[in-house]
Amino acid sequence: MNNVKDTLDSVDVVIVGGGIIGVSTAWWLARAGMRTALFEKGTLACEQSSRNWGWVRTLSRDLPEVPLALLANRRWQELQQQVEVGYRQNGLLYLQEGERDALDHARWLENARTYGARAELLGQREVRKRLPETARAWTGALYSASDGVAEPQLATAGIAALARDAGAMLVENCAVRGIERSAGEISAVVTERGRVRTQAVLVAAGAWSRLFCGNHGIEFPQLKVRGSALRTEPFDAKLSLSINGKDFTCRKRADGGYTVSQFSASLAELVPDSFRLMPKFIRPWIANRSIVRVRLSQRFADEWKIPRRFPTDRESPFERCRVLDPLPYAKGVNQAWARLQESFPAFRAARIAQSWGGYIDVTPDAMPVMGALPAIPGLFLASGFSGHGFGIGPAVGECMAALLCGRRPPVDLMPFSLSRFG
Repeated sequence: MNNVKDTLDSVDVVIVGGGIIGVSTAWWLARAGMRTALFEKGTLACEQSSRNWGWVRTLSRDLPEVPLALLANRRWQELQQQVEVGYRQNGLLYLQEGERDALDHARWLENARTYGARAELLGQREVRKRLPETARAWTGALYSASDGVAEPQLATAGIAALARDAGAMLVENCAVRGIERSAGEISAVVTERGRVRTQAVLVAAGAWSRLFCGNHGIEFPQLKVRGSALRTEPFDAKLSLSINGKDFTCRKRADGGYTVSQFSASLAELVPDSFRLMPKFIRPWIANRSIVRVRLSQRFADEWKIPRRFPTDRESPFERCRVLDPLPYAKGVNQAWARLQESFPAFRAARIAQSWGGYIDVTPDAMPVMGALPAIPGLFLASGFSGHGFGIGPAVGECMAALLCGRRPPVDLMPFSLSRFG
């Protein structure tokens, strides 16, 4: 296909970005009878949607996200009955090693229950029954039996197949350069292969969303954090639960291995936007300095060269770099692997198969932006998921599709408005 007009000229909705959020929205829109075209500058799920930990969780989420997570748990079960997404409801443990952890867990649970969360606090004996032999004195855990996992390498592809079957058009290797307006409202998008008429556009471009929005005068406070993880070769550690041990995380994979990481395996590379957005991000950086490491790297020079404003009639930054593919933060993943082995000696017999990195799109309060952007009628945004997006992806798609169809979403999206950043 050399030109998008070979297959389409006008659609009801255009989606920018082929990660799990965009693809899920396309599926729900197509099911509602909306003529939908999704454009991905690379291939579907080529960035963080295929590089995350694969958790489908309610535990320890920001409270406004809990209803989304509960809805998503139901949608994952329904998806698995239709297509292979690797979903299993295997349970999740947030382990604790003292009174402070226990108090934090109890406080979260008390508040989250008002949002419908179904979880419980386990004592030391109950926790040990669920774990292999351990060298650490876990005092208890926050536990959700209804949480689970899905496979990032399968999930978006599976949902994409359903979206195509429902009539959505998913176009890969085709960047959307920008939007066109008529009388202030969206009238079309300009892709690298041609112009497509539409009256509604959803930007679900992950780490690229700030650049896309900024080119149209919308200030979206979003930075990138480099996350890292590793996987083992197939191995049985007698552990099927997903666990967070604070200095490591671990979950069983469908291929028989384990995905391992830790929250401290994240790296915030200083870039020009770091300084532009410092007033909004400085307090979160300080509060999370034990989790996210700040570094100066080549990325500063790379992003300095990217124009913040660019025309739509020539090659755009989205075509010059189609996939963000960073190296893993070796110190962070190696530390997580060592601590997992120290905690559970059974893992000393496992072998590392691969490690990888990916850029997580983050906002100052670590919650996403989901909703219409009033400055440009017809423009919608779903981005800034801050490492939380994969697990709630199917529910976010359902909510955004409802908005785009002019209906009330099944979950209140007011806490996720862009206006909260002033």
